Amino acid sequence: MFCTSMLDVAEQLGAPSYLFFPSGAAFLGFTFHIQTLHDEEGFDAAAAESTEAELVFPGLVRPLPGKVLPSGLLHEEWAAASYRMARDFRKSKGILVNTVKELESYAVDSLSRTENPKSGDTSFESSGFDDGEVFRWLDLQPESSVVFLCFGSMGGFCAEQVKEIARALEGSGQRFLWSLRRLEDVREVLPEGFVDRMMEVGRVIGWAPQAAVLAHGSVGGFVSHCGWNSTLESMWFGVPMATWPMYAEQQFNAFLLVKELEIAAEIKMDYRTESGEIVRAEEIERGIRSLMEQNNPRKERMKEFRNKVGAALMDGGSSSSSIAEFVEDIKINYRSESKENETAEEIKRGTKSLMEPKTESLSKDKMKEFRYKVNDMH
Repeated sequence: MFCTSMLDVAEQLGAPSYLFFPSGAAFLGFTFHIQTLHDEEGFDAAAAESTEAELVFPGLVRPLPGKVLPSGLLHEEWAAASYRMARDFRKSKGILVNTVKELESYAVDSLSRTENPKSGDTSFESSGFDDGEVFRWLDLQPESSVVFLCFGSMGGFCAEQVKEIARALEGSGQRFLWSLRRLEDVREVLPEGFVDRMMEVGRVIGWAPQAAVLAHGSVGGFVSHCGWNSTLESMWFGVPMATWPMYAEQQFNAFLLVKELEIAAEIKMDYRTESGEIVRAEEIERGIRSLMEQNNPRKERMKEFRNKVGAALMDGGSSSSSIAEFVEDIKINYRSESKENETAEEIKRGTKSLMEPKTESLSKDKMKEFRYKVNDMH
């Protein structure tokens, strides 16, 4: 999606061009619509974010609060780049979206009436990781009893925020596995004695094999930054989420999960890393408790989505069918482009032939002969 300059290269080569969009269908629809609003009505995302405005978008059932607009749109340079990319997206022959129709049926239907994207295949493998101490510990925990906290490759926190998360986990009494990155010695930033007190209840680790952890039966909740790949992994393994977005389109994804699909609890739906805000332990603890409560309706909804996503990837499922349609679309457009190129080459050769001296002389003689024949007919 960031290599739209290749669309021009494809056009010059006479090849049909397609775009892979790694986020979801709702966000693609949002991307198109926000660009149209900007170009045609002068929409200012930064101004909307600072108010209590709620915005209506074709791919969403509910109005989108201005406070959860993607962070990039709040900065003039990044916003301009986003609008430019959306304009370029429209040049492609088709867009392959990283979603399944059963997950975002409303958004896919909305897009199919205009942009006609193709919903793609997303699969995950849980094998290939070493079963170390962390997995041995997970094996000892009751089913669906552990909350997993992981915030992506760029999801770091300041020391004060780390302490608030630790206090929330301790206050909740919940079993946990916490992927705390960018810290050489966690004991220096965690509350005094936290690691020792929590030895039987939880683990604080560095990098985590996220898919393998989510696939483990003892994991019953996922506190996430709401990156789209993390979101799809959570759905694939049927693990309900609590939202803590940080940057890019993650606030939008959080809104989708909490309000549209109703499969996630909220910790802080409009959080932005750049704000410097500290989310307090009470708010984090409340979100974790809501996520892990026994009679949580989100768990049943997440199971339903897991079944739907799995079915979509089977032969005859919506994603499988979409991929087949996508391949056929490529064939049709390739043949069309090739035919246009052949016609253009024939015209070019014919024009060149007429302009050559011998051909020009021959043509003039033929024209004279034709003129005399016409005169004789009269």
